[in-house]
Amino acid sequence: MSQTQNQATVDPITLEIIQSSLQSISDEMFAAFRKTAMSAIIYEVLDMGTAITDASGNLASSGAGIPAFVGVLDKAVQRVLELHERDEITPGDIFATNDPYYGGVTHLNDVVLVMPVFAGERIIAWTANIAHWNDIGGMVPGSISNEATEIFQEGLRLPAVKIFDRHQPIRSVLEIMKANSRLPDFLQGDMWAGVAAVRVGERRILELIDKYSAETFSTALESFMNYGEQVARQALRELPQGLFELEEEQDSGATYKVTVEISNEEFIVDLSDNPDQDAGPNNASRDGTMVAAQMIFMNITGAHESANAGHFRPLRLLTRPGSVFDPRPPAAFGTYYEVEIRIYDLIWRCLAPHFEKLPAGSFASICGTFIGGRHPDTGRHFTIVEPEIGGWGGSVTHDGNCAIFSGFHGDTFNCPAEVAEARYGLYVEQLALGEESGGEGEHRGGKGIVLDYRVRADGCFFTCAYTRNKHKPWALHGGREGSPNYVEVIRRDGHIEQYAVVTALEVNEGDIIRVHTGTGGGYGDPRRRPRDLVREDLRNGYITAEIARTVYELAP
Repeated sequence: MSQTQNQATVDPITLEIIQSSLQSISDEMFAAFRKTAMSAIIYEVLDMGTAITDASGNLASSGAGIPAFVGVLDKAVQRVLELHERDEITPGDIFATNDPYYGGVTHLNDVVLVMPVFAGERIIAWTANIAHWNDIGGMVPGSISNEATEIFQEGLRLPAVKIFDRHQPIRSVLEIMKANSRLPDFLQGDMWAGVAAVRVGERRILELIDKYSAETFSTALESFMNYGEQVARQALRELPQGLFELEEEQDSGATYKVTVEISNEEFIVDLSDNPDQDAGPNNASRDGTMVAAQMIFMNITGAHESANAGHFRPLRLLTRPGSVFDPRPPAAFGTYYEVEIRIYDLIWRCLAPHFEKLPAGSFASICGTFIGGRHPDTGRHFTIVEPEIGGWGGSVTHDGNCAIFSGFHGDTFNCPAEVAEARYGLYVEQLALGEESGGEGEHRGGKGIVLDYRVRADGCFFTCAYTRNKHKPWALHGGREGSPNYVEVIRRDGHIEQYAVVTALEVNEGDIIRVHTGTGGGYGDPRRRPRDLVREDLRNGYITAEIARTVYELAP
């Protein structure tokens, strides 16, 4: 019986039940991971993602968590399939990868676990997850260095290797992993949480197959992917058609360029005319670049639909091998996240003047903050890994949101002060909306934050790599640009140092690490903002009396 004939025999209600069940399974995998992980970056911040693919590694369903991570998992599965003969893959196997040259896509801290799901003798699906592990070795604690020049300096590489064989851990591999981490207990605990998650997914999928049959299950996956393609193509036909171009200077001095061509049939993102790969860690793998393009594509063609492989069939990405968006070995990737969010923001800015639904620029940085050292109470090594929240841009209908994560982080959370103080050698002394001016407009940009960490022990370190520091969040249609992202290190003697990029800076007891994230860009001429809203902003402390008078032209 052909696949088309088989589809005709499966009623649409059954297909919908299976697809909804897959979404529930992805969410259950996510919950299992969250509840069993050892690191706060996973169980509090939710720096993680889960997904289910079909037998060939095509994305079928995704869980909650970081949107940028969901797009990683199908690519990791496909690379595992490329690197392993079919007879090497058996029920109960689990593979790990973190290497962008072997399906890891992002950087070495983000470890992917994938597990095949067998129906009889054949693979019917894969379950997968990804999470940030606090330390996987390398030249500095936390494994993120702005000074790395090749991937060998960034930590342990897991090139799509098998870590479980027929349900049994391969002890030698696990010991190698632990031996390369400064936090082996946390590495082992987070790994077992990931193992629990993929096993939960496998069990639930097998229950579905027992109930509906493997053939019906496969039909449901194909049907929903075909539906995803239909949704995307219908959305394409409703978008402005044409060729859109933009080039933008980055804080590093490099210029990034994008061309987007939209037709009824394709959405083409051309990044081929861009600088050679970075000599440091500011590179994004081609797969990672594709993730950034996929996210923008979903933003404008299917924000209320579940992502699957079918939805991305009209999307085409062009890159140049050897460039910053498609680097060759042994390029480093430690701060890939800032490169990818720069791509995301570049495409966004390119399209925003032509797409009413897109707001002005946001703080648009992960603002990854890494602080570590010896805990003053326990003597154990700690590393806090914290993406930060900031301001989003105003839109045609609303002011920008204050203090939320970037588009890359999506459904994640900041670490509660109580957890940070209990787990790390720090005090969290302040978390408030920022007071810097910027982002004024008919609809103003949302505020960023100011966050203080007070260091409690000598000999600690601080690392960061923020963008949108020199080049601030961009405005639209007469609004004003936002404010920058940066960090102040306030020494205990009162001396203040300012950074956007620094690696393993020594900080000591009594020093304060003060994070400032940007206000989003404004939308529209500030003089058109209703007077009652300007007065309300003034009462709420969002603007000063001087800004109200000189920018909004509010009469005394």
